[in-house]
Amino acid sequence: MNRSAGELRKSGARIRLQEQPFQVLALLLERPGDVVTREELRQKLWPADTFVDFDHSLNTAINKVREALGDSASSPRYVETLARRGYRFLATVEPVQGPVATHSPATVPQSASGRSEDAAAVHPELNVPVPHRGVTRGLFGLIQIMYLVFYLEALFHWSRVEAIASIFLPGWGSFVVAVAVLVTALVGIPLRCYLLSAAAFDYGGLGESFQRIFLFILVLDQFWALAPFLLASKMGFGASFAATAALLYVPFSERTLLRMAYPGGLSKTG
Repeated sequence: MNRSAGELRKSGARIRLQEQPFQVLALLLERPGDVVTREELRQKLWPADTFVDFDHSLNTAINKVREALGDSASSPRYVETLARRGYRFLATVEPVQGPVATHSPATVPQSASGRSEDAAAVHPELNVPVPHRGVTRGLFGLIQIMYLVFYLEALFHWSRVEAIASIFLPGWGSFVVAVAVLVTALVGIPLRCYLLSAAAFDYGGLGESFQRIFLFILVLDQFWALAPFLLASKMGFGASFAATAALLYVPFSERTLLRMAYPGGLSKTG
């Protein structure tokens, strides 16, 4: 981090960070390991004559800092929140002299174990480079939208569901399938809205919440993996089988995306 140049770099690549989040990070780096109170941050970055919603602005700035560092509020490696007190930078900070620090020393955060930022960029459980959280959250959100489309499409054409099901399960079987579609769709809509909003607002406890309901989501998604067969008359049975096979893996993809976005939020055994 080069404060005089207003730059934050990782492996030589510049990370975009707005002015206020950058200044918040700079203040935390000045006192690594110490608690920087919210009042101190307000006095230095939001003078008394500045008319803004301080709490909202500071929370937004901290979230931007965490996103830039690939950090998580629920399992922090860099920025720790101390309720009603302030924030603390957990990693070791070392001054670096060189071309990047022409005007002032840059600071390179290291993890508590002494690893540099490059090493800390590897996911601690998946052993893959940690992607940008915005990407993983976006992909997770698109999956929720996909299921919402499935549910709404089935409800709008519910009369056709039993007709299609009767091809495979004549008699009471088709009625049971139609009722199952109706019930699971009505349950799935609020569930997907919750997951979508949690990802959109970057809820730190999303990983843990998803882990608790994963078994239910797994059963629900395996049932709705059969949704392509509702379009079998248009896309053909071969394409329906292929789409169903791909959808069977989606719940595991959701879990992996959340493990990337919120390291430590999901257990290794989950």
